[in-house]
Amino acid sequence: MATELKLNDSSLPLRRDVKLLGKILGEILINHGGTDLFDKVEKIRLMCKNLRTDFSQDEYSALKQEISSLSTPMRKQIIRAFSMYFHLINAAEQNHRIRRRRQYQLQDDNNVQPDSIESAILALKENDIEEETIQNVLHTLSLELVITAHPTEATKRSILEIQQRIADILKNLDHPLLTKKEKIKLEESLFNEVTILWQTDELRHYKPTVMDEVRNGLYYFDQTLFDVLPEIHRELEASLETNFPQTDWQVPNFLRFGSWIGGDRDGNPNVTHDITWETLLRQRRLVLKKYKDVLVDLMKRYSHSTTRVEVSCELINYLEEKEDHYLSDDKKWPVKTEVYRRAFAIIIERIKQVGKSGIGYKTADELLTDLYLIQNSLKQHHPAAHELKTIQKLIRQVQLFGFHLATLDIRNHSGEHEAAITEILKKVRISENYAELSEEEKLKILQSILIDPRPLLLSNEDYSKETQEMIKVFQMIKNAHEEFGKRSISVYLVSMTKSPSDLLEVLVLAKEAGIYRLHSDGALESHLNVAPLLETIDDLTSGPKIMETLFEMPVYLNHLQILGNQQEIMLGYSDGSKDGGTLTANWKLYKAQIEIHEMAKRYQIGLKFFHGRGGSLGRGGGPLNKSILSQPAETIGDGVKITEQGEVLSARYLLEDIAYRSLEQATSTLLRAATHVSNEAEQGNLRELIWEEAIEEISSTALGKYQSLVFGDPDFLTYFNEATPLRELGDLNIGSRPMSRKNRGRFEDLRAIPWVFAWTQSRQLLPAWYAAGTGLESFASRSDQNLELLKQMYLKWPFFQSTVDNLQMALMKADITTAKEYLTLVEDKEIADRIFTNILEEYVRTKEILLKITGDKELLDHTPNIKDSVFRRNPYVDPLNFLQVELIKELRKQEEPNDELLTEVLLTISGISAGLRNTG
Repeated sequence: MATELKLNDSSLPLRRDVKLLGKILGEILINHGGTDLFDKVEKIRLMCKNLRTDFSQDEYSALKQEISSLSTPMRKQIIRAFSMYFHLINAAEQNHRIRRRRQYQLQDDNNVQPDSIESAILALKENDIEEETIQNVLHTLSLELVITAHPTEATKRSILEIQQRIADILKNLDHPLLTKKEKIKLEESLFNEVTILWQTDELRHYKPTVMDEVRNGLYYFDQTLFDVLPEIHRELEASLETNFPQTDWQVPNFLRFGSWIGGDRDGNPNVTHDITWETLLRQRRLVLKKYKDVLVDLMKRYSHSTTRVEVSCELINYLEEKEDHYLSDDKKWPVKTEVYRRAFAIIIERIKQVGKSGIGYKTADELLTDLYLIQNSLKQHHPAAHELKTIQKLIRQVQLFGFHLATLDIRNHSGEHEAAITEILKKVRISENYAELSEEEKLKILQSILIDPRPLLLSNEDYSKETQEMIKVFQMIKNAHEEFGKRSISVYLVSMTKSPSDLLEVLVLAKEAGIYRLHSDGALESHLNVAPLLETIDDLTSGPKIMETLFEMPVYLNHLQILGNQQEIMLGYSDGSKDGGTLTANWKLYKAQIEIHEMAKRYQIGLKFFHGRGGSLGRGGGPLNKSILSQPAETIGDGVKITEQGEVLSARYLLEDIAYRSLEQATSTLLRAATHVSNEAEQGNLRELIWEEAIEEISSTALGKYQSLVFGDPDFLTYFNEATPLRELGDLNIGSRPMSRKNRGRFEDLRAIPWVFAWTQSRQLLPAWYAAGTGLESFASRSDQNLELLKQMYLKWPFFQSTVDNLQMALMKADITTAKEYLTLVEDKEIADRIFTNILEEYVRTKEILLKITGDKELLDHTPNIKDSVFRRNPYVDPLNFLQVELIKELRKQEEPNDELLTEVLLTISGISAGLRNTG
């Protein structure tokens, strides 16, 4: 315990790194802008730091005066200097996470890092969990993480790559056997990287295309995920073998990555069927390249000769049958006795020809067959206690990534499907205006179409451009299944699902492409899981009824039966939070899962809940392992699927060690939770009914408070539009998708990302905490017993603990003093003062009740590392906020566009995002 405390408290190496990087930045500032720039940055930095420790109104006014008096050239360099500091801190903190992990690994076996795979297995052993129970849990364990192109990564790829190199240098500087010469060389490299960072443009000068986003997503597979995923599986297997040696452990492929990039067409007209096809091609191209690189390395390593070992007869027969068939003489391995190299030569050539010629592998299973042949032969002569892990790792990679790399989900808005079906049904004279029919009439028509084997579409009809594109998307899915395998696209998500017909419409479109096919003999084929996306508060409430209606339909049950009686359901954290506030949305999401899970059990349907969490707290963000724990315990065994969006990708998967740590934390949490549920579910120990009744009441009160401001105050949208940099965000060029689903200027059409992004920039962070305080305080104030109940819920209920901790984090990142500066951007001062007073009162109320529930003196006392990070950053974010307000004020006065002013505003947005490590 003493060692653990020492590790948790030891931030000295991090401070050393930050000091070193700060010193280098100072030298670069002097080199670039002279001592005037350096002195000005230092003066503002010290003023901000002093204000954080000892606030003085005079000092505050002096700081604002100092900032407002900056000349335009100096102002821009000041913005860049503070922004650069955050990029350097981010690299240092990433390295410190790696350092802490290594410190644990260097210690004795009794000091295991919390939330590691080893800690989870030891906990199972200490709790006398039977091996059979663990085996059963392993075969139901499923975690799928889906990368998306949601535009919330404000940092350019080139900046991220420099951060990666800086973190690597800092890691090397920790080496205990570093010579003086090596240290000088590394410090010189570090200086050069920071210099390059300063001389790199932070802003994108064009809006990224969808294919740019695809390239960015593939970068993480290339750099870390391809190697880390099999290592996680191997670590779990090794830990089980060590602690439960009597069992022959074979860990199934429980951890996978999917993608939306190139498949998510909801509100993004740039994602066409051609773009999706090109995405699939690029994914295949990358995974084949990775296989080829591994195989070339194995060919170099596996130099075994038949003059020294006896290989399997099957391998010899394979070479005799295949070598002449697949290889020309110039491509054959020249040494006949080096049989493994000869086999790898065949495999490499067949990999090169995938999708190009007849000799290429048709499926990944064919490749696996050849790899198993080599592995089985190796087992005949290699010591059994020392398995050749390199070939096993490649086998695991092929099992995980296939020839498609990552399963690509397709998503579109329910209204788009309805529009296409309406046009098609009118053309074939089934319904004059399908969209205007009642839900009962729609279901009757759709079911009759699905049980009719005859096609619906008329090939010679002149459909609208939108309907033609819709038809081509489903034809593309059919072609993808044939070219890349059915795992390439297995789920079609329906955004804004409001009724059962929204899912049947997709099945009808799938039927016309041959993905869903009823043969004349009554046999059914169905190769696409159609998943509803429940987003708004109303949709979450009606979700169980929607699914029950579908489960009552024979046509839909038959479709599910073909898919193994498995139904995927996506839950949207963004729009629900925007619609009803974070506390209410999270409870409604939790409650919907319980109700749908219980209802599906009655129909013997297995579920997988897909959690559409954003990176920011206002969109369901937070640590991955905490996200897993916060869902209903009984749903863990259904399988977990979660989105990984925007800045989360670089934070978790840019560096291999960080990627490993993030995924082992998730694996550890999932394994412990699933085993606990398996043991405890029958005893009714998962959750107390009184807790649910309490949060239901709290949620109802919070919803009223939230909606009274957001929807009830007629001036709220005016305040939001003027007191945040919402108008300027669209020029940041961080995503291919428009800010609104439709350009109508309505609140309903504004996407949740800019909604959260704008509030984060203004340091109000309203979507992440507002109204929770009223709900909690109203309940707690009624009796001492109620407050004690909330304390008990915080200690014993992971969902409530995660909710409270995320509220604390939101309040820590919010800054009311800084936020007040944004009031000067609101033209009507009465509106500004009235609404801000409301927000301020709720902030104070929320902070007070959270501290009562946790029993802490200050927010985040229980997580000192996170608290220190926020404190370390806040004084340096402040000047960027002050500058942003001044610049926006000036920009909005301009009658003509002013590119120079806009660039400065965008630099502050980018810098604040780096400082808070959150955008939308």
